[in-house]
Amino acid sequence: MTTKNDTTSTDTATGRDYAETLFLPKTEFPMRAGLPQREPEILERWRKNDLYRQLRKAGEGRKKFVLHDGPPYANGNIHIGHALNKVLKDMIVRAQSMLGHDANYVPGWDCHGLPIEWKIEEQYRAKGQDKDAVPVVEFRRECRAFADHWVDVQREEFKRLGVVGDWDAPYLTMALPAEAQIAREIMKFAASGQLYRGSKPVMWSVVERTALAEAEVEYHEHTSQSIFVAFPVVDTDDADLADARIVIWTTTPWTIPANRAIAYSTDIAYSLYEVTDAPEDNWVRTGAKLVVADALAENLFKAARVEGYRKVRAVDPKAIRTAAHPLRGKGYDFDVVLVATDYVTDDAGTGFVHTAPGHGADDYNAFLANRALFAAAGTEELPHTVGPDGAYYPHVPLFAGARVLDDKGKDGDANERVIAALREADALIARNRLKHQYPHSWRSKAPVIYRNTPQWFIAMDKPIGGGNGSTLRERALTAITQTQWVPASGENRITGMIANRPDWVVSRQRAWGVPITVFVREDAAGNVAELAPGPDFPHSEELAKRIADAFEAEGADAWFSADPRRFLDGLVDDPATWTPISDILDVWFDSGSTHAFTLEVRKDLATKRVIDGGPDRVMYLEGSDQHRGWFHSSLLESCGTRGRAPYDVVLTHGFVLDERGEKMSKSKGNVTAPQDVIKTSGADILRLWIAASDYSDDLRIGPEIVKTFAETYRKLRNTLRWMLGSLHHFDPGRVVVYEALPELEQLILHRLAELDEEVRKAYETYDYKRVVSLLSAFLNTDLSAFYFDIRKDTLYCDPRTSKTRLAALTVIDQVFRTVTVWLAPILAFTAEEAWLSRFPSDTGSVHLETLPIIPPTWRNEKLKAKWDKVRDVRRVVTGALEVQRAAKTIGSSLEAAPRVFIADDKLREALEGLNFADICITSAITVEAGEGPEDAFRLPEVPGVAVVFARAEGRKCARSWKILPEVGTDPDYPDVTPRDAEALREWDAAHKRDANGDGK
Repeated sequence: MTTKNDTTSTDTATGRDYAETLFLPKTEFPMRAGLPQREPEILERWRKNDLYRQLRKAGEGRKKFVLHDGPPYANGNIHIGHALNKVLKDMIVRAQSMLGHDANYVPGWDCHGLPIEWKIEEQYRAKGQDKDAVPVVEFRRECRAFADHWVDVQREEFKRLGVVGDWDAPYLTMALPAEAQIAREIMKFAASGQLYRGSKPVMWSVVERTALAEAEVEYHEHTSQSIFVAFPVVDTDDADLADARIVIWTTTPWTIPANRAIAYSTDIAYSLYEVTDAPEDNWVRTGAKLVVADALAENLFKAARVEGYRKVRAVDPKAIRTAAHPLRGKGYDFDVVLVATDYVTDDAGTGFVHTAPGHGADDYNAFLANRALFAAAGTEELPHTVGPDGAYYPHVPLFAGARVLDDKGKDGDANERVIAALREADALIARNRLKHQYPHSWRSKAPVIYRNTPQWFIAMDKPIGGGNGSTLRERALTAITQTQWVPASGENRITGMIANRPDWVVSRQRAWGVPITVFVREDAAGNVAELAPGPDFPHSEELAKRIADAFEAEGADAWFSADPRRFLDGLVDDPATWTPISDILDVWFDSGSTHAFTLEVRKDLATKRVIDGGPDRVMYLEGSDQHRGWFHSSLLESCGTRGRAPYDVVLTHGFVLDERGEKMSKSKGNVTAPQDVIKTSGADILRLWIAASDYSDDLRIGPEIVKTFAETYRKLRNTLRWMLGSLHHFDPGRVVVYEALPELEQLILHRLAELDEEVRKAYETYDYKRVVSLLSAFLNTDLSAFYFDIRKDTLYCDPRTSKTRLAALTVIDQVFRTVTVWLAPILAFTAEEAWLSRFPSDTGSVHLETLPIIPPTWRNEKLKAKWDKVRDVRRVVTGALEVQRAAKTIGSSLEAAPRVFIADDKLREALEGLNFADICITSAITVEAGEGPEDAFRLPEVPGVAVVFARAEGRKCARSWKILPEVGTDPDYPDVTPRDAEALREWDAAHKRDANGDGK
């Protein structure tokens, strides 16, 4: 039978249309998917049938696999990164359910913090209003309403992707019970002595007026002022250095007023240099003596426009104890100490590093490591020079009121004023500009600064509970080793971050969020003397209960709606002597606590985890940036309060770029919005793209990539459609048992058994690209281009009772069931549509199925080895026919009856007992031993096989189009083969019975 299924076959003698006698595919499953219209109908079906509850009921009694949702911010429409994240989660949940787990998914949202507060402030600024003039509870109410709106918007957008979860009862960090639990969690840290107030430099957003965590910062190119500054040597044992100056280099001139030290390295060679020739108007004059690293001297003098210089001799910086501040005599009359550190290099600058302990992490650590030296020079505490608005405090000499950055994040006048003062003091050696990567706030997109400010911290290296207990860092590092990381490189990534991170800054100077619910009493110097709740406060448990109970009833607004000191009534003699903290918790603490108010509270998420000797697992899944974000904060929060990680498995994915591998940007016009892809192509195209991509790396998407996956989808869909159409003629009462199946059918079942092992393993290891690759190859190569192609003649033309036809339908039924379930986690909509086309039901769903159990007896390696040989020979025949088709010698392979020469006895033996003409889709074929004639067609990769083309002899069957001498030998059906005559005889008899009412 021709592969053109829809061509009419007509008996030229009788005029009978034989097409009506063929068992051609019939199905209502459309060729054109129409996904943008069909998918919403399926979503409505899932809603009506409450598929989520059906899945929960089906999962009762199974071991649990809980994918705990990392909460997105509720502050705008979803983007393609959201789509990647949520679809990956949905594929995992669906696959784990089909693997036999109770795989529950409860979505959540992060509702506090700057992403939302910033939007409300923008609205205020647009109206010319002052946020600080509004009562804080009213402002918080607006933030809550804003978050509520976007939770609803994002919920519908996530559902449109086909994501199934408990959308009616998600978790929200702003829900009243959640806010109460977040408060309980921070008070646990206070009670154990881990929470403390300290003063150290933190990244600060001038625009947003708050401290930022590392995870809230992104790096962009920025042009900074760059200066070389000379510090006169003051105290030294080296007489040659008495009138010398040490040169430093910095890209933050505004930090010079906070300088208290110069850092150097014991591994760098330094020398004293004398300027021998310089222009008269130069900032560095002839005779100047400068100390600098040898490797950087040439660069320094070039930048300083020095025309001649000489090296006097080597210098050991240890011989210099102090230098003078370059602005000495102008309010900066203290000494600057020299300290050896391990972070100074000689790849840029001068080999000496300007050190302002209040404005940098390395600077601060140098201060801690050398406090005695700093104190001896007059610096006992960190200097406070810059306020929250980016302006110098009034007590800063020369520069009071000058701003580092303005309210919009633009450069203020601080740099220029400092540079001018240095120039006037004859301390400026050179200046220029430097383009480099600089930290910016990920919300305002404005540059940030390091500034010393009092903040609340959670200690990383203090024994928890006192004594010799483990530290938070130790607990976290242990927990990392007990967790499965996918990919495995994630373990090293987060280990490095935890091993080297400073104490956790948990305070923010904002209004929207959960407050740090503690009280302090200060000593005369302003230090925290007592903390409530705290390790020494006798009523910590009662105080924490009072606060949490109030939050359960009113939410965190309870801290702001009335004086918080009411919670101390009866617990202390005079509540008025205690100060409530007004700072808000870092939102990463909120999201890091989600396990406490979701996983540990909801009965449907209750697990006995592997770490407890149980069978259940909890997975966290987010982008790779969350090693320093949600994975990180959740690990620290849980280890600090529970001694272990909140997860068993952590999976990370990359980011989405455009087709050229560039970051998406509205200004570039290269953004691919998931809403647009869904509107034009459908969510299943997005899902297929995500599944087929290596999500562990960055992914690319754009119009051409979408087209490619639309074509891949079309092929998969059409294969499903053909199976559905063929199964229209399937009679479940005529299933052929395995032992009675022809070899070809047994081969296909062998492939199912092979794939079963691979597909299961791929789903178990979250390798969806492997699933797509396996199934695409199976559907397109093994089935469409091989098995279906061969069996179309049998399926369409054989008699209804043909054993071969019934065997083929039996196998196609099994293949359809198996493949549709295998595809379901990925093509959630299409698999459902195909399943319901085959098994109509008001409440059924393919997603309620588990992966089919494939009998191990279907594995037949010997049969596979034989058919590998058959397929090799077939490839040579097919290649020979393609040459004839290209030359227009034939139109259809049924016009051929080639001669096949096989020199390899084993190859020839493989064909014995097979109808090789049917396998090659020719009307006839001859297999002969030998090498064959020299001009025969051959394929280099299949040695020992040669094909000589020959035309088929005989008449063309009007029904199957085969060309055989036997056509017309049945007098009742003179235009068809004997096989087709038998089929027609059955057909006519059956229709006669139907007409007489004697049978179906």
